[in-house]
Amino acid sequence: MLLHLPLVIRQHLSALRMLLVFTVITVITGIAYPLAVTGIAQALFAGQANGSLLKDHGRPVASTLLGQNFALPKTNPEDSEERLRPDPKWFQPRPSAADAGKGAGPYDPLHSSASNLGPNNPDLIKRVEGRRAFVAAFDGVAAEAVPMDALTASGSGLDPHISPAYAYEQAGRVSRTRHVPLGRVRALVARQVQGRDLGFLGQERVNVVELNHELTKLR
Repeated sequence: MLLHLPLVIRQHLSALRMLLVFTVITVITGIAYPLAVTGIAQALFAGQANGSLLKDHGRPVASTLLGQNFALPKTNPEDSEERLRPDPKWFQPRPSAADAGKGAGPYDPLHSSASNLGPNNPDLIKRVEGRRAFVAAFDGVAAEAVPMDALTASGSGLDPHISPAYAYEQAGRVSRTRHVPLGRVRALVARQVQGRDLGFLGQERVNVVELNHELTKLR
């Protein structure tokens, strides 16, 4: 019967059928599937799906996926050029190149980036040596005891992890400034060491955000 219809009408009917088919596909792939995945994520992995948030008395204070500054308050809050000073009471993260230079400081989530400087770049070498001297003085250790991850930024600039060596190196400073026995601080670090993924991928690491969150409970 369709073959006896005029060509223009047959073409329009074919186009209408294709429109209905693609509309159904769009509903399935663009609405139903995302809703199903969201529902499964909220039911089975609510914490991860909502940003892996850390809460203090029910109030979100950080995400375990993003590093952040643990710095002293600015001496002049209106000065956007004032550099942040690390707070000695907290474990410090590794350096971050995610700094747009507009007062937010390192670990600015709106400017995830690496320095893109090669290992032979004179600017990077100068920064590393400067950081080595600063960290050694800040933590009260010998310059040769400063781990490499205390001197170089991660690829994203937002990595919240440091090596266990860097965490243990900072334990003495945290112990002194908080007047907590060193053994308790080192035991806290030991509990926060995360093993290799699947037992063989990557390296052991410590999430500084989680470590400092647990540090608030140490008395």
